Amino acid sequence: MNDTVDKLVIFLAKRDGIDKLVKTFQYVSKLVRWQVEATHPDVAQRFKQWEVASGLGRKAFRTGRFLTGFNALRRGPGSTPTFKILAVLANAGEMVYFFFDHFLWLSRIGTLDAKLAGRMSFISAFGESFGYIFFIIADFIIIKEGLEEERRLLTSSKEDTSKDATESVRKIRADRVMRLMAVAANAADFIIALADIEPNPFCNHAVTLGVSGLVSAWAGWYRNWPS
Repeated sequence: MNDTVDKLVIFLAKRDGIDKLVKTFQYVSKLVRWQVEATHPDVAQRFKQWEVASGLGRKAFRTGRFLTGFNALRRGPGSTPTFKILAVLANAGEMVYFFFDHFLWLSRIGTLDAKLAGRMSFISAFGESFGYIFFIIADFIIIKEGLEEERRLLTSSKEDTSKDATESVRKIRADRVMRLMAVAANAADFIIALADIEPNPFCNHAVTLGVSGLVSAWAGWYRNWPS
């Protein structure tokens, strides 16, 4: 049986695991910088550098990630016409996000013209937010179907106390928790994307961005942590 260290090693061996760890660093440093910038500007600058380095590091780790959405559509977008449409829209948005994120990264490290950063950021964030809407819709539909199936199984289990029915209910509930984590992460990342698309005092506030980033990161920790 794996202990906590074994599970941490397995977690960090995944690209998503590294991403969630570095994302935690990125948004913790953002919140610390906001907290100390008025009283300790030198400390705030150090945390600003950590935040920027973490953000750029995450972009480097995501190289080629846009192929994930392409492969998902190629292998099987969904079991019904509704889910196929949602999968196409969601993965198309995600592919735009990750593809243009490459150019945003290159412009921010100086390989490409720095003036491209603003445009690449907008296109990437727009694709990201577009995709999240349809991922969230698909998860809510599956959660709703799961609740209906669970009620049916619980009703029938009063007459039939088989292990199969109990196991099916357990799997439905476990899947629901994972999907709720996915919804929380996507909703939090949607807020972060809005800060790039349409800057505003709420979405662009350090606390809003910091808390949203940590919600997304920690939901990812939960979903990717080995069982």
